[in-house]
Amino acid sequence: MRPKNPLFGCGPKTSYHHGSLKDALIEAARLLVAERGPAGFTLAEAAKRVGVTSAAPYRHFADRNDLMGELARRGFELFGQRLAGAWDEGRPDPRQALRRMGSAYLAFARSEPGLYAAMFVNTRTPVSPAWGGVAALALDGLHRATDAVLGKIGQNSAEARQLAFELWSLSHGVAMLSLAGHLDPARGDDPALVLDRAAEALVENALRKQVHC
Repeated sequence: MRPKNPLFGCGPKTSYHHGSLKDALIEAARLLVAERGPAGFTLAEAAKRVGVTSAAPYRHFADRNDLMGELARRGFELFGQRLAGAWDEGRPDPRQALRRMGSAYLAFARSEPGLYAAMFVNTRTPVSPAWGGVAALALDGLHRATDAVLGKIGQNSAEARQLAFELWSLSHGVAMLSLAGHLDPARGDDPALVLDRAAEALVENALRKQVHC
């Protein structure tokens, strides 16, 4: 059973008390996406799971995409918090802290498949004023981490930004393969180990480039 999360206002159950219908609908959407995928439910189904009429969600959301957008926004907010907690200001050293961020990335995707799908399947998220800001904050946190690892703090390093995107792309790929069942620790395909080794190779390559410049 998932613990209650303050970003969503509801626990694992989707029933709601007076005044919390919006949060209950978002929680219902999170569970439905986890069960069926991002295209696997309607507003009416979310309303049914909460126990309200099919018209009730329109008090808070213009349509299904609006609900998915809010789910993605809250997902990125929580995602950014998890990455920042793993980074922990780069303690005890930036490289070790960056590796923790990779572990936190995979842990988030595994524990919150509904949020993760809403965040990354919705192609409108990066350009939406409502959702794009929190998505950018998560990348900014990773960029600050690669700045520290490469010793480029305060220099607006293009190399650090490129490394951040490479690590994000790698982490996303491993997470998606893991969620789809293509990486199974029982078969010796440990997603955490795959990510850690590949990320270390990217960091080593970036550091070597600095030495030869």
